Amino acid sequence: MRHPVLILGGTTEARQLAEKLAARGDLDVTLSLAGRTRAPAAQPVPVRVGGFGGAEGLATHLREQRVALLIDATHPYAAQISRNAAEAARMAGTPVLAQRRPPWTRAEGDRWREVDTVAEAVAALGEKPRRVFLALGRQEVGPFEAAPRHRYLIRSVDPIEPPLAVPEARYITARGPFGEADERALLAAERIDAIVAKNSGGAATYGKIAAARSLGIEVVLIHRPELPDVPAAETVEQAVAVAMGMLGER
Repeated sequence: MRHPVLILGGTTEARQLAEKLAARGDLDVTLSLAGRTRAPAAQPVPVRVGGFGGAEGLATHLREQRVALLIDATHPYAAQISRNAAEAARMAGTPVLAQRRPPWTRAEGDRWREVDTVAEAVAALGEKPRRVFLALGRQEVGPFEAAPRHRYLIRSVDPIEPPLAVPEARYITARGPFGEADERALLAAERIDAIVAKNSGGAATYGKIAAARSLGIEVVLIHRPELPDVPAAETVEQAVAVAMGMLGER
Protein backbone atom coordinates (compact mmCIF):
# COMPACT_ATOMS: atom_id res chain seq x y z
CA MET A 1 0.00 0.00 0.00
CA ARG A 2 1.35 3.43 -0.97
CA HIS A 3 1.15 6.19 1.63
CA PRO A 4 0.56 9.83 0.60
CA VAL A 5 3.05 12.12 2.35
CA LEU A 6 2.80 15.92 2.26
CA ILE A 7 5.92 17.96 3.03
CA LEU A 8 5.61 21.67 3.72
CA GLY A 9 8.88 22.94 2.36
CA GLY A 10 10.95 25.84 1.17
CA THR A 11 14.20 24.73 2.82
CA THR A 12 17.17 22.65 1.68
CA GLU A 13 16.21 20.02 4.22
CA ALA A 14 12.71 19.75 2.75
CA ARG A 15 14.13 18.99 -0.69
CA GLN A 16 16.58 16.43 0.73
CA LEU A 17 13.85 14.82 2.80
CA ALA A 18 11.51 14.59 -0.18
CA GLU A 19 14.25 12.98 -2.24
CA LYS A 20 15.07 10.37 0.39
CA LEU A 21 11.46 9.47 1.08
CA ALA A 22 10.52 9.29 -2.62
CA ALA A 23 13.46 6.97 -3.28
CA ARG A 24 11.81 4.30 -1.14
CA GLY A 25 9.21 3.69 -3.85
CA ASP A 26 6.29 2.98 -1.51
CA LEU A 27 5.37 6.60 -0.77
CA ASP A 28 3.57 9.24 -2.82
CA VAL A 29 5.47 12.34 -1.75
CA THR A 30 4.28 15.86 -2.56
CA LEU A 31 6.22 18.98 -1.65
CA SER A 32 4.22 22.14 -0.90
CA LEU A 33 5.82 25.57 -1.42
CA ALA A 34 4.28 28.83 -0.27
CA GLY A 35 5.15 30.51 -3.57
CA ARG A 36 6.98 33.49 -2.08
CA THR A 37 10.17 32.79 -4.04
CA ARG A 38 9.80 33.66 -7.71
CA ALA A 39 12.19 31.03 -9.04
CA PRO A 40 12.36 28.16 -6.54
CA ALA A 41 15.05 25.51 -6.83
CA ALA A 42 14.25 22.34 -8.74
CA GLN A 43 12.61 19.67 -6.61
CA PRO A 44 12.78 15.85 -6.80
CA VAL A 45 9.03 15.22 -6.33
CA PRO A 46 5.74 16.74 -7.51
CA VAL A 47 5.31 20.28 -6.21
CA ARG A 48 2.21 22.15 -5.07
CA VAL A 49 2.58 25.94 -4.99
CA GLY A 50 0.43 28.31 -2.93
CA GLY A 51 -1.38 28.42 0.38
CA PHE A 52 -4.17 26.18 1.62
CA GLY A 53 -6.36 28.79 3.26
CA GLY A 54 -5.13 28.55 6.81
CA ALA A 55 -5.40 25.60 9.17
CA GLU A 56 -8.95 24.72 8.09
CA GLY A 57 -8.01 24.67 4.41
CA LEU A 58 -4.99 22.50 5.09
CA ALA A 59 -7.08 20.13 7.24
CA THR A 60 -9.55 19.76 4.36
CA HIS A 61 -6.69 18.95 1.99
CA LEU A 62 -5.29 16.35 4.39
CA ARG A 63 -8.65 14.63 4.65
CA GLU A 64 -9.49 14.78 0.94
CA GLN A 65 -6.07 13.48 -0.12
CA ARG A 66 -5.99 10.93 2.70
CA VAL A 67 -2.52 12.11 3.66
CA ALA A 68 -0.85 9.54 5.88
CA LEU A 69 1.82 11.90 7.25
CA LEU A 70 2.29 15.67 7.26
CA ILE A 71 5.88 16.87 7.56
CA ASP A 72 6.57 20.49 8.46
CA ALA A 73 10.01 21.23 6.99
CA THR A 74 9.49 24.96 6.61
CA HIS A 75 11.95 27.67 7.62
CA PRO A 76 12.43 28.02 11.41
CA TYR A 77 10.91 31.53 11.17
CA ALA A 78 7.77 30.44 9.28
CA ALA A 79 5.93 30.31 12.59
CA GLN A 80 2.42 30.87 11.27
CA ILE A 81 2.74 28.05 8.76
CA SER A 82 4.01 25.75 11.50
CA ARG A 83 1.11 26.70 13.75
CA ASN A 84 -1.36 26.06 10.91
CA ALA A 85 0.27 22.70 10.22
CA ALA A 86 -0.02 21.55 13.83
CA GLU A 87 -3.65 22.69 14.08
CA ALA A 88 -4.61 21.19 10.71
CA ALA A 89 -3.07 17.85 11.65
CA ARG A 90 -5.05 17.86 14.88
CA MET A 91 -8.30 18.71 13.08
CA ALA A 92 -7.79 16.07 10.39
CA GLY A 93 -6.40 13.38 12.69
CA THR A 94 -3.23 13.21 10.57
CA PRO A 95 0.15 12.38 12.15
CA VAL A 96 2.55 15.33 11.96
CA LEU A 97 6.33 15.56 12.16
CA ALA A 98 8.50 18.69 12.20
CA GLN A 99 12.00 18.75 10.76
CA ARG A 100 13.77 21.55 12.64
CA ARG A 101 17.43 22.28 12.23
CA PRO A 102 19.09 23.32 15.51
CA PRO A 103 19.99 27.01 15.93
CA TRP A 104 23.55 28.27 15.84
CA THR A 105 25.27 28.56 19.19
CA ARG A 106 27.72 31.21 20.28
CA ALA A 107 31.43 30.37 19.86
CA GLU A 108 34.49 32.05 21.32
CA GLY A 109 35.08 35.33 19.51
CA ASP A 110 31.47 35.89 18.45
CA ARG A 111 30.13 39.41 19.02
CA TRP A 112 26.42 38.65 19.14
CA ARG A 113 23.59 40.91 20.21
CA GLU A 114 20.40 38.87 20.37
CA VAL A 115 16.98 40.48 19.95
CA ASP A 116 13.40 39.27 19.65
CA THR A 117 12.10 41.26 16.68
CA VAL A 118 13.18 43.07 13.53
CA ALA A 119 12.19 46.37 15.15
CA GLU A 120 14.55 45.61 18.04
CA ALA A 121 17.29 44.81 15.51
CA VAL A 122 16.83 48.26 13.93
CA ALA A 123 17.18 49.88 17.35
CA ALA A 124 20.21 47.75 18.22
CA LEU A 125 22.20 49.32 15.38
CA GLY A 126 22.29 52.55 17.37
CA GLU A 127 22.38 56.21 16.35
CA LYS A 128 25.87 56.37 14.87
CA PRO A 129 25.93 55.70 11.08
CA ARG A 130 27.16 52.19 10.29
CA ARG A 131 27.77 49.96 7.29
CA VAL A 132 25.21 47.20 7.76
CA PHE A 133 24.78 43.87 5.97
CA LEU A 134 21.12 42.82 6.04
CA ALA A 135 21.02 39.05 5.54
CA LEU A 136 17.24 38.86 5.77
CA GLY A 137 14.32 37.92 3.54
CA ARG A 138 12.87 40.66 1.37
CA GLN A 139 9.77 40.76 3.57
CA GLU A 140 11.77 41.80 6.65
CA VAL A 141 13.91 44.68 5.40
CA GLY A 142 11.20 47.37 5.31
CA PRO A 143 11.55 48.38 9.00
CA PHE A 144 15.14 49.53 8.36
CA GLU A 145 13.75 52.56 6.54
CA ALA A 146 13.30 53.92 10.07
CA ALA A 147 17.11 54.14 10.32
CA PRO A 148 18.17 55.92 7.10
CA ARG A 149 21.49 57.04 8.62
CA HIS A 150 23.08 53.65 7.93
CA ARG A 151 24.51 52.39 4.66
CA TYR A 152 22.95 49.03 3.81
CA LEU A 153 24.14 46.01 1.85
CA ILE A 154 21.09 43.82 1.27
CA ARG A 155 21.18 40.24 0.00
CA SER A 156 18.04 38.32 -0.94
CA VAL A 157 16.95 35.50 -3.23
CA ASP A 158 14.48 37.78 -5.03
CA PRO A 159 14.92 41.50 -5.77
CA ILE A 160 13.75 44.00 -3.15
CA GLU A 161 10.85 45.79 -4.80
CA PRO A 162 10.37 48.63 -4.24
CA PRO A 163 13.89 49.48 -3.01
CA LEU A 164 14.26 50.78 0.52
CA ALA A 165 13.62 54.50 0.95
CA VAL A 166 17.09 55.17 2.35
CA PRO A 167 19.94 57.27 0.94
CA GLU A 168 22.46 54.46 0.59
CA ALA A 169 21.70 50.82 -0.18
CA ARG A 170 23.27 48.22 -2.44
CA TYR A 171 21.45 45.04 -3.41
CA ILE A 172 22.68 41.54 -4.14
CA THR A 173 20.42 38.75 -5.38
CA ALA A 174 21.89 35.35 -4.65
CA ARG A 175 20.93 31.91 -3.38
CA GLY A 176 23.10 30.03 -0.86
CA PRO A 177 25.08 28.18 0.22
CA PHE A 178 27.62 30.90 1.01
CA GLY A 179 31.11 29.79 2.06
CA GLU A 180 33.11 31.44 4.82
CA ALA A 181 35.94 32.63 2.56
CA ASP A 182 33.55 34.31 0.12
CA GLU A 183 31.59 35.89 2.95
CA ARG A 184 34.77 37.20 4.56
CA ALA A 185 35.85 38.75 1.26
CA LEU A 186 32.44 40.38 0.79
CA LEU A 187 32.33 41.80 4.33
CA ALA A 188 35.87 43.16 4.04
CA ALA A 189 35.32 44.69 0.61
CA GLU A 190 32.14 46.43 1.76
CA ARG A 191 33.74 47.47 5.10
CA ILE A 192 30.77 46.05 6.97
CA ASP A 193 30.72 46.70 10.72
CA ALA A 194 27.38 45.09 11.60
CA ILE A 195 25.31 42.18 10.32
CA VAL A 196 21.61 41.65 10.95
CA ALA A 197 20.44 38.06 10.51
CA LYS A 198 18.07 35.40 11.74
CA ASN A 199 19.42 32.47 13.72
CA SER A 200 18.44 30.10 10.91
CA GLY A 201 20.85 27.32 11.82
CA GLY A 202 22.35 24.90 9.33
CA ALA A 203 25.50 25.09 7.25
CA ALA A 204 24.25 26.85 4.12
CA THR A 205 24.33 30.37 5.56
CA TYR A 206 26.70 29.92 8.51
CA GLY A 207 29.58 31.34 6.47
CA LYS A 208 28.66 34.91 7.36
CA ILE A 209 28.63 34.06 11.07
CA ALA A 210 32.08 32.48 10.92
CA ALA A 211 33.38 35.33 8.75
CA ALA A 212 32.04 37.93 11.18
CA ARG A 213 33.81 36.14 14.02
CA SER A 214 37.15 36.19 12.21
CA LEU A 215 36.77 39.89 11.31
CA GLY A 216 35.44 40.99 14.70
CA ILE A 217 32.13 42.20 13.26
CA GLU A 218 29.05 42.55 15.45
CA VAL A 219 26.09 40.31 14.56
CA VAL A 220 22.56 41.28 15.57
CA LEU A 221 20.71 37.96 15.69
CA ILE A 222 16.93 37.78 15.76
CA HIS A 223 15.64 35.04 18.06
CA ARG A 224 13.54 32.24 16.67
CA PRO A 225 9.79 32.42 17.24
CA GLU A 226 8.07 29.92 19.47
CA LEU A 227 6.93 26.89 17.48
CA PRO A 228 4.24 24.27 18.18
CA ASP A 229 5.03 21.30 20.37
CA VAL A 230 4.89 18.40 17.91
CA PRO A 231 7.16 15.39 17.28
CA ALA A 232 10.37 16.76 15.77
CA ALA A 233 13.71 15.70 14.31
CA GLU A 234 16.82 17.83 13.89
CA THR A 235 18.42 16.22 10.83
CA VAL A 236 17.12 14.84 7.56
CA GLU A 237 18.31 11.36 8.48
CA GLN A 238 16.50 11.50 11.82
CA ALA A 239 13.35 12.79 10.11
CA VAL A 240 13.39 9.89 7.63
CA ALA A 241 13.73 7.37 10.45
CA VAL A 242 10.95 8.95 12.53
CA ALA A 243 8.69 9.30 9.49
CA MET A 244 9.04 5.64 8.57
CA GLY A 245 8.29 4.67 12.15
CA MET A 246 5.15 6.82 12.17
CA LEU A 247 4.00 5.43 8.82
CA GLY A 248 4.65 1.88 10.00
CA GLU A 249 2.20 2.41 12.84
CA ARG A 250 -0.66 3.11 10.45
